[in-house]
Amino acid sequence: MQPDFDFTDTPVSTGTTIMAVEFDGGVVIGADSRTSSGAYVANRVTDKLTRITDKVYCCRSGSAADTQAIADIVAYSLNYHENQTNKDALVFEAASEFRNYCYSYRESLLAGIIVAGWDEQRGGQVYSIPLGGMLTRESCTIGGSGSSFIYGFVREHYRPNMALEDCVTFVKKAVQHAIYHDGSSGGVVRIGIITKDGIERRIFYNTESGASAVSSTPSFFSSE
Repeated sequence: MQPDFDFTDTPVSTGTTIMAVEFDGGVVIGADSRTSSGAYVANRVTDKLTRITDKVYCCRSGSAADTQAIADIVAYSLNYHENQTNKDALVFEAASEFRNYCYSYRESLLAGIIVAGWDEQRGGQVYSIPLGGMLTRESCTIGGSGSSFIYGFVREHYRPNMALEDCVTFVKKAVQHAIYHDGSSGGVVRIGIITKDGIERRIFYNTESGASAVSSTPSFFSSE
């Protein structure tokens, strides 16, 4: 007998929680790691913090295929631009590239993107590109299915110009709250700290002891 539910026919979605916050000297980005296909968890250790350049990353929510395709295209475009000009790409240039694709193909794409990074002109910057292709700069932004559960938490606890470690703790707690309440968010909390020196990656496990792993380079798993 053919089962009523077949996860292979369900689009793979990064039903997710993503966020980014500016601080003096850079940005902190964070996301959960669950990728789902309907009620089926397709991947519990997905890395939704995607490299665009050495100092520009994006956080992806929506269709996994759509967001990864756009990220690959923008990364290729900016890499070509950097090779031709011998200059690092600006964060706003990356965000504008994402905006162009998300807006031009808004009828066929399901993609909510946060672009964050550091450049010499404007320092740490966070740009939000929600469904439809609008582009706004925000000092703190959240996205994905889990974001609806933490608007109150973010509004209550966000402070402008937070210190680095305070900012990391704020992002970690916000994503953990979303994981607890949102059935489409789960796994570990991945955090990236982007400054003029590049990115530092951290992983926080959702255990009672609050154990965490720290890695200075992008990785699916901790170095421990």
